[in-house]
Amino acid sequence: MTRLVSPSAARNAGPILAILERIAPPSGRALEIASGTGEHVLHFAHAMPEIDWQPSDVDPERLASIEDWARDHYGNNLLSPIALDATEPGWAMAHDPFDLVVLINLLHLISDTAAEAVLDGIAEALEDNGTALIYGPFLRNGQTTSDGDATFHAKIQADDAEAGYKDIEIITAYLQELDLAVTCQKMPANNIALIAQK
Repeated sequence: MTRLVSPSAARNAGPILAILERIAPPSGRALEIASGTGEHVLHFAHAMPEIDWQPSDVDPERLASIEDWARDHYGNNLLSPIALDATEPGWAMAHDPFDLVVLINLLHLISDTAAEAVLDGIAEALEDNGTALIYGPFLRNGQTTSDGDATFHAKIQADDAEAGYKDIEIITAYLQELDLAVTCQKMPANNIALIAQK
């Protein structure tokens, strides 16, 4: 069995879907970057059948898990996962534009330089009038805002000093420099959904 399970994916899939149902186009193409276990994209594809969902990941074990979860989907709008390292500059040039790009819980696990490559690529990958949803935990004014976040941020940085929570103000400003209109929405478990419109 290659199927992986993420407790956080089960918890946050519903709230994230509620945002997607509000901001997504009625039809089109969606890319999920760093799809992880594959549970999220399966949930979204079931709920939004008019959108063709392209999952992706850089890790072979996770790509296998996504493929395994996709066996539970009986529509034709969930595509086979692709190997994609969105931290590589210029990654978007290898793909046709997407109407929707979804990024969940990645930015805090990578360096600032890698995060900029991800965001640059998202801006490049979007169709005109396309929308990106960027979800996860963030610093506010350079600070964590809960004991749990402080502990998790410290653990990430102990493993990789260049990774860790990104500041919401800095990420918002960076997206605006990429000519994206940005709004923020508070989410459960102290997370934030950034909605970026091209």
